[in-house]
Amino acid sequence: MTDAGGARFDFTGRRVWVTGASRGLGREIAVGFATAGARVAITARDAPALAALAAELRGAGADVIEVPASVADGEAVAACASAIDAEWGGLDVLVNCAGISPTFSRSETVTDEEWRAVLEVNATGSFLCAREAARLMLRDDGGGSIVNVSSIGGVAGLERLAGYSASKGAVDALTRTLAVEWAERGIRVNALAPGFFETDMTAGLRRSDRWRDALLSKVPMRRFGTPPEIVSAAMFLASDAAAFITGAHLAIDGGWTAA
Repeated sequence: MTDAGGARFDFTGRRVWVTGASRGLGREIAVGFATAGARVAITARDAPALAALAAELRGAGADVIEVPASVADGEAVAACASAIDAEWGGLDVLVNCAGISPTFSRSETVTDEEWRAVLEVNATGSFLCAREAARLMLRDDGGGSIVNVSSIGGVAGLERLAGYSASKGAVDALTRTLAVEWAERGIRVNALAPGFFETDMTAGLRRSDRWRDALLSKVPMRRFGTPPEIVSAAMFLASDAAAFITGAHLAIDGGWTAA
């Protein structure tokens, strides 16, 4: 297990639920929290990949439970929350990282099924997990932190990614609404908005000379992000260092949205 930024924060004993944990940024975030001493619950649809990650984390001494599910399935999400509650008696942090971007198509060619699939996972899934997490946090009256992983696509137009961008715009709006609604009861809700990172999801674009150069031309830092760079940001927003931050939208994009 590599240190994905966890040494900078102490989450010893904190109960953290990370969705989309089977690969990419979600996996790195789960590793980061485990490295920082957290008890980590990991969710994704890929049960074998979750089992492999859980074995890796346990081998490094972490307390981890696997709760495989599709975040778009409300009953499955509720079952995940129940399993976490049964194991640990509550929850302190949720990182909503589950997301898909299955097509890179001109908008006029996107099918109804493709559109709905992206919205169901990225937007509806974020709400369902936040709702179940908040029910545990509010029951215990101990507060908590929810970090939604959005995207620069929520505020900037991304060619051929209409469904993805729309879903992330919804995540941004959801973040602000939940932050206002739950603030008085001690739950902070913030959003991370990554640009293009070096993950499996962007591998095809990064291999294409045309698209790689086009993307990098919009990034003032002239490079793609690396997973540890979002891990530290997620852990900051979940930590007590961000105790007076809620409803925030933190862009991690090398300057894309500032240009």
